[in-house]
Amino acid sequence: MKPGFIYILTNKNNTTLYVGVTSAIVIRVKQHKEKYDPKSFTAKYSLDKLVYYEAFQMIGDAIGREKQLKAGSRAKKVALIESINPDWMDLYEEVKEMFGDCEDAI
Repeated sequence: MKPGFIYILTNKNNTTLYVGVTSAIVIRVKQHKEKYDPKSFTAKYSLDKLVYYEAFQMIGDAIGREKQLKAGSRAKKVALIESINPDWMDLYEEVKEMFGDCEDAI
C-alpha cells in the first residue's frame, strides 16, 4: 500500500489554514506553490507555505488523520503547528530533502 502524508498550509500572514492529504507530499506542495489549479481554495487564498506535516506508512491512516484534523478547531491546529514549528517556517525544503525520492509515488 502507498505511504501517505497529511499537511497544513497557510499564507504569508498565517491567517488561513488548509489541511490536505496526499501520497506524494513533495509534488503536492509544489503544485500548491505553483497554483496548479488557479480556481482552488489554496490558490485563491495564496496558501503555499507548508507549516506542518505528518508521514504515515499507509495512505488510509493519513486520510483518517486528515478527517480528525479537519474536525478540530483552529486553536487545535495552531497548537499542533506550534508544537513542532513555533516560528511558522516554510518546511517545504525539509520535506524535499526527506521525501524527495518519494516523488514517483503519485
